[in-house]
Amino acid sequence: MAYSNSNPVMSQNFWSNIQGYETMSYTGAMQKIGILGGICVASSIASAVVAADAIEAGNGGIVFGLMALGFLGGLVSLLVLLFTRPKNPVPLMSAYAVLEGMLVGSVSLMYSSAYDGIVLQAGLGTLAIFVVMYGLYAARILKATPMFTRIVISLTGGIFILYMMTILLNLFTGMTLPFLHSTGPLGIGISVFILGVASLNLILDFGFIERGVENKSPKVGEWWAALGLLVTLIWIYFEVLRLLSKIRSNMD
Repeated sequence: MAYSNSNPVMSQNFWSNIQGYETMSYTGAMQKIGILGGICVASSIASAVVAADAIEAGNGGIVFGLMALGFLGGLVSLLVLLFTRPKNPVPLMSAYAVLEGMLVGSVSLMYSSAYDGIVLQAGLGTLAIFVVMYGLYAARILKATPMFTRIVISLTGGIFILYMMTILLNLFTGMTLPFLHSTGPLGIGISVFILGVASLNLILDFGFIERGVENKSPKVGEWWAALGLLVTLIWIYFEVLRLLSKIRSNMD
């Protein structure tokens, strides 16, 4: 039975177009996510420092510049990777990690300026979710079955459409969807739900990696798997930030 995944980086079509002789290993994929994740974290820290210095010097526009460059540059580099599938994807994947780090760093600085310690909490929360989901997957408590996969893909697609509608609505009308940004019980509940769906995508990612190992896919596939995991983890981090900010706003 064909295996599908809501993460476009981990679509089944990738394996049929990747050439190589050494085969994937699950450990290798985890090592690669460590490399890309480390690049992203280092970039985010550097970007946050640069942005903080710029704000102190009265150049707050640099923060939004970093945010825009990180978002647009990351999106473009990801699309190039998806559509060209280079034989050596590492340089472009590294660039993607740097650009996403710029986005993460600038966004984190904005949240940090409003809520002390929220970035550390979000980082630890993201790590905890990763460890828990990996534990649930390794123990076979959660499995990427066809039904499970279809449900998660459908929910993820719905969330993507909702976010795109929100962006377009804000871009052309300046309006937002109140329930999505509300700090009340409804808004917090929606954030918890979206975070849950984002976390479940890790199960699909782990399952896809395992399938690649079982099928003896080329070793370069470890980099594609790592990129897919990075995309999911960044999404989870942003959702944790949003949820914590809503909770903290009610406490202050």
